[in-house]
Amino acid sequence: MCGIAGFQGDFDRAILPSMAFAIRHRGPDSDGEFFATGSSPLTSAGFAFKRLAIIDLSSSARQPMTVECDACGAHSLSQLALVFNGEIYNFRELRSSLAAQGHRFHSASDSEVLLHLYAQHGLDMLGRLNGIFAFAIRDGRERGRPSGVEHGDVIVARDQVGVKPLYYTAVSRGVLFASEIKALLTVSDVERAVDPVALHSHLAYLWSPAPRTIVKNVLKLEPGCALIARGGEVQRTWRYFELPYGQSAQVANADDAVHGVRERLLASVKRQLVSDVPVGAFLSGGVDSTSVVAAARKAAPDMPLRCYCIGFAPGPDAHEGERDLPHAERAAKHLGVDLVPIEVQPDIIDRLPYVVEMLDEPQADPAPINALIIAEHARRDGIKVLLSGAGGDDLFSGYRRHAALDAERLWSWLPGPARGLIARAARHAASGDWPVPMHVDAVRRAAKMFSYADSEGDRRLISYFWWSSEQMRRALYAPDLAESLSTVDTARPLLDSLERIPAEHSPLNRMLFLETKHFLADHNLNYTDRMGMAVGVEIRVPLLDIEMVQYACGIPPELKHRSAEGKSIFRDAVAPWLPRSTLERSKTGFGVPLRRWLNNELRPMVDDLLSAASIERRGWFRADAVQHLIELDRARWVDGSYTLLSLMCLELWARQVLDSPAAA
Repeated sequence: MCGIAGFQGDFDRAILPSMAFAIRHRGPDSDGEFFATGSSPLTSAGFAFKRLAIIDLSSSARQPMTVECDACGAHSLSQLALVFNGEIYNFRELRSSLAAQGHRFHSASDSEVLLHLYAQHGLDMLGRLNGIFAFAIRDGRERGRPSGVEHGDVIVARDQVGVKPLYYTAVSRGVLFASEIKALLTVSDVERAVDPVALHSHLAYLWSPAPRTIVKNVLKLEPGCALIARGGEVQRTWRYFELPYGQSAQVANADDAVHGVRERLLASVKRQLVSDVPVGAFLSGGVDSTSVVAAARKAAPDMPLRCYCIGFAPGPDAHEGERDLPHAERAAKHLGVDLVPIEVQPDIIDRLPYVVEMLDEPQADPAPINALIIAEHARRDGIKVLLSGAGGDDLFSGYRRHAALDAERLWSWLPGPARGLIARAARHAASGDWPVPMHVDAVRRAAKMFSYADSEGDRRLISYFWWSSEQMRRALYAPDLAESLSTVDTARPLLDSLERIPAEHSPLNRMLFLETKHFLADHNLNYTDRMGMAVGVEIRVPLLDIEMVQYACGIPPELKHRSAEGKSIFRDAVAPWLPRSTLERSKTGFGVPLRRWLNNELRPMVDDLLSAASIERRGWFRADAVQHLIELDRARWVDGSYTLLSLMCLELWARQVLDSPAAA
């Protein structure tokens, strides 16, 4: 709902307005600052805030927020201070409990609940929160601080699933944090340099696994994590929540699972409809978004709910994805909601530079453009909150790679040499060494599926997240970059994550863990937040309510993916609410006809961003190798579309960040 930024250390208060200005789009309603000197320069702290008012629109809820409360042990407004981005969905229950323990409230906001909750429960407060959040609290109390917190410490935390972003960096003068990287880059201490490992990840995954970012020495605070800044240094980081994979299944049978999912969906949507401003929704006509809208109609049947859907102008794009609009229209009629169809033309790709700027990181996915356009229309209609169906595929198994993983049982029995032969053939085809028609969907997907058939266990599982072959990526690198990355293991960040769930043996659940931990948090949720906040719209994700997440992790994998059908148990749970056309619809992406656009509408942009002069000036890639990839893709002998888009986004990002003066 907001943008936050701040520091602990020997910084001048004058940096706060610059940090706030860089993220002004996140909070058009009001702003504020807090500054407190410490016992030494390195213990001073400052907070900056840009507000998007959603709950309690009065000035009482403005931030940075401070309290005077005997129960908090805060006897002056400088002793406890907060900046907070997000929503706490169980704030009313928490507030009632805290009031019963003597806490005095001065607003009706969820923000103030966080301060009192911290004062009452210390760092254990994190386990009591149901919401989407990134916040920082400075504890300047003389007495009453929780164990592990010293006078003047700043505690920074991010929600369990990573719906709200939070970046930080430690420099010689102290620790800086913000909702977006661009706020950190306003401080001259933060070097505008590229992390080569993150660049490599962007080509492989299209995003960089946390905690790395494309900016060297700037880190993401991982989902479910917190840190303490003390004396201008990161004194401690810890993980307060982990996805409960590998624990005893919570669900005994399919009937219980259906009831449990349906009950939690209704409860989460009801919680997330709480707002003092109008609420709308995405409605693509797919299972996830339609289920969220259906639950909203049941939870609040009299509440007006305007829904939005992108529709592409008719064209030769059917092979790249089924159009959403006809399905959305049928779903809207079935549910009795207003639908705003937004027909777009291919020229929406002109928004790509702006999207890269708002994303902060060069994520190579055109889907954010759709999210941005919907958010813009909603904001013009006076809607500041949108419900999204994001997360259903990641929790309940809805992507093609889940079906491919399921299909492995049909060929994994093959001897190692046979699988090696298949893998080498697939890699040659994917790299353009053989004349294979990669524009045919079935051929392209088969090549991707089998390229790592000779890998074992988790490594083969992780390979499904890669959008290009290792051979293709490394062939693009200029000598210096190739040398610096020669020993980098592309799979290592995700392998490290999997080590946190050693008791989970199901390949599907291990993949779903990575979906939620990385693909969702580092990619989908990142662009969802950025595109909404770019125009002052908060996007909520009811399917990722923490109670739903914990429950879904305990559903046996055979109930999630049954007989080659993804999201089986989720479909069963919502079947009574949805039209048959929605339930029978195959999975389609929330994207654009990228492969055709690269060779038509985007061709001038490709030729500019990836020209030999641009490539050589940047020094990361070999100009001849990039040109060869473009030629192979245009001849349809390789599917280089997302690799080319990744190269384009990297160059756009570099022009915006590396080539612009720090004062910008």
